[in-house]
Amino acid sequence: MKHVDIRTQPTIQAERFVLRPVRQSDLGALVLSVSDKRVAEATRSIPHPLPPGVTEAFIDRALAEDRNEDVWVMDSLREDQDDVLGVITLNALDRGQSQLGYWVAPGFWNSGIASEAVCALIEANPQNNSTIFAEVFQDNPASARVLTHAGFEYIGDAESHSVARGANVPTWTYVKKMA
Repeated sequence: MKHVDIRTQPTIQAERFVLRPVRQSDLGALVLSVSDKRVAEATRSIPHPLPPGVTEAFIDRALAEDRNEDVWVMDSLREDQDDVLGVITLNALDRGQSQLGYWVAPGFWNSGIASEAVCALIEANPQNNSTIFAEVFQDNPASARVLTHAGFEYIGDAESHSVARGANVPTWTYVKKMA
């Protein structure tokens, strides 16, 4: 018999929205955002153009009991609609460490949504991390400002592959010590 640790994800309250676990009903809103070339090119893993089934597979992985990554949707909770403002993730590593990732839907850029989501997730520390890492592409200084605003410290340059760009892209790497 295989032992599987089942991790539950809390809903995390931010000032203007909540971070909640992804659900199947998010599919349409997620496809709309991640189909945008600008969103895809700001991430390592979202392809562009978006092939059929990619977002469905992402949701399935996010809901799997044996996942390594916790995924939250930034949800405005407006009564007239489900606004998926973006997504924020923590990929569990080892020794109490995780890697943070996030993207925000273009209609909400430059509104402080990313900063608010990162700060709320850091404050909640749902994986009880001692250290959280993050990286941003060097051509995305706004995302770097989100991290420094949340107390992350720059630790060096590297590069990561971007599926949408089909190339390795220079990155800045950041760390946040939690305790």
